[in-house]
Amino acid sequence: MSDLRELYQEVIIDHNKNPRNCYKMNKCTHQAEGFNPLCGDQITLYLDINTENNIIKSISFNGKGCAISTASASLMTEILLNKSIKQAEEIFQYFHDLMISSDVLRVGADLAKLEVLMGVREFPSRVKCATLPWHTLNAALHQKNEPVSTES
Repeated sequence: MSDLRELYQEVIIDHNKNPRNCYKMNKCTHQAEGFNPLCGDQITLYLDINTENNIIKSISFNGKGCAISTASASLMTEILLNKSIKQAEEIFQYFHDLMISSDVLRVGADLAKLEVLMGVREFPSRVKCATLPWHTLNAALHQKNEPVSTES
């Protein structure tokens, strides 16, 4: 087994068993819901964004999902804390590209954790599990009122 595959499995297991920022935020400025009907993943994402500087002051998620979905949401919340909305949108695009293309350029050490999720590409049906939290983030940032679905 390759080192990257072992790391992928370790990160998924760790973030699934001990998800970071997994709680219902009582006071948030942005919120969105996401659902993956194929896997049963459900997520509600909460953001508290400072309106003066557009910085994500707090981010959390709640719901139920498979190990990949939970780990992806957990990693996402760690990476996006204290980022601007613009940075969050750029990171969303980077992650989306990472999941669908093998031609993605490495962008820096702070996003290296996301690269371990590239192993999901080996299982195309699971890519939706990994990207659901991120599409839910995009909906929250743009304050879309309808729930995000991987099948829409």
